[in-house]
Amino acid sequence: MDFAPRIVAWQRQHGRHDLPWQNTRDPYRIWLSEIMLQQTQVATVIPYYDRFLQRFPDVTALAAAAQEDVMPYWAGLGYYARARNLHRCAQEIARDWNGRFPPTAEAIATLPGIGRSTAAAIAAFAYGERSPILDGNVKRVFTRHFGIAGDPAKREIEQRLWGLADAQVDAAPGLDMAAYTQGLMDLGATLCTRGKPACDRCPAADSCVARREGRQAELPTPKVRKAIPERETCMLVLRHQGAFLLQQRPEPGIWGGLWSLPEFDVTGDPDSASRALGLEPEQRFELAAFAHTFTHYRLHIKPWLVPVRAAGLREAARPERWVPADKLGSMALPAPVKKLLQGLVDAGMQDSLFDGQAR
Repeated sequence: MDFAPRIVAWQRQHGRHDLPWQNTRDPYRIWLSEIMLQQTQVATVIPYYDRFLQRFPDVTALAAAAQEDVMPYWAGLGYYARARNLHRCAQEIARDWNGRFPPTAEAIATLPGIGRSTAAAIAAFAYGERSPILDGNVKRVFTRHFGIAGDPAKREIEQRLWGLADAQVDAAPGLDMAAYTQGLMDLGATLCTRGKPACDRCPAADSCVARREGRQAELPTPKVRKAIPERETCMLVLRHQGAFLLQQRPEPGIWGGLWSLPEFDVTGDPDSASRALGLEPEQRFELAAFAHTFTHYRLHIKPWLVPVRAAGLREAARPERWVPADKLGSMALPAPVKKLLQGLVDAGMQDSLFDGQAR
């Protein structure tokens, strides 16, 4: 039996069948799941997926919403450009496709934030189109099964893998594309994993080059890891009458479009930074420092709690607003900022929380 039919047979018997975005041919729901699952684990995605659909049940509802209304439903998932592209994509479908998803992978791939593999997955699940996928899991499966050395992210290796992906589909007329596509995803996620692949349970083990040659740990060829740069910033937790001052982050950029805390350079001081915003500090408390790791660097954050006397602000370069503590849940906040503010609220702003005394 050829490779693809074996994957289909295995998926039908052993693959995943109970995920909330399975057993639907609605391209909107499939698209949403595919975007959310990029760089994010299934268990993390499920509650976000359900909540997002409750608020935006179809592409028309998403297109009609303001981006500011969309972002709170993504906050915490990270990689926020996905949410911005999701919204732009919905608007483009509403405007250019009369609110209906494009009917082919080629057309889907022209939409914002949708690459070739994601477009193929949507078309396979929604329309049964014979377009192969090549996401990170599938690259791992193919590099091992066919013994392909070299960084899969490099163009020449990726093109070779795409050729293999096309060949498997071409060799299997009448292939159930939805089952095959899901099977490849399941195989990479559950058996052909990064650390300890379960080769004894793999449906394609007898033809796998890496297994035959004992090269599972070598493939795919790992990237040369560079040291992650370290950066520092200070954040102002400005409080007035139970409300916190938030600023909307610019787009594009880290946390673009989300609401975060004002920042100042580590060489500055919280009093001067507060006054630069037109606010007069009453006290200042140094909170426990923490770090947050992004894809390309690690950010060390030193937060200061600063109660201020008045809520008047100078003209600001970006949108700002005072948000009462009980309204923070409705704001699109970066995960570390949400955790910081929620900790302060839960602690009732007790001084015992602070790392040090008022300064």
